[in-house]
Amino acid sequence: MTLIDVLTVVVLILVSALIVFLIVYLGKITRSIQDLQKDISDLSDKMEPLVSSLSDLTSKLSELSDSAKRQLEATKGIVFSVKDRVETILGFEEKIRAGIEGLVMGVLNQVKAISNGVSTFLSYLKK
Repeated sequence: MTLIDVLTVVVLILVSALIVFLIVYLGKITRSIQDLQKDISDLSDKMEPLVSSLSDLTSKLSELSDSAKRQLEATKGIVFSVKDRVETILGFEEKIRAGIEGLVMGVLNQVKAISNGVSTFLSYLKK
């Protein structure tokens, strides 16, 4: 056997070992990819209920927000109604007070005038 024959045999053995090595590692890579696919599939299956739950939560929060807005609007209406009534009552009170003050002042002026008249009359009688 010549040197070329020996080297050819060595190269064939090395190429065979390399092919076996590649087949083994390709099998490991294939298993890793399959495991990764399985993990992604499991994750996807677990994400569906989460997405559904988040969707329900968003819907309920939207309903709650709408309800709060309606209640706030109703409260605003009540506050404005009470404010209008209070202003009406205060205006009515001012009208009554002005009317009574006018009458009381007139009566007081008349009483004062009568008092002055009586006082003048009594001082005239004393002279």
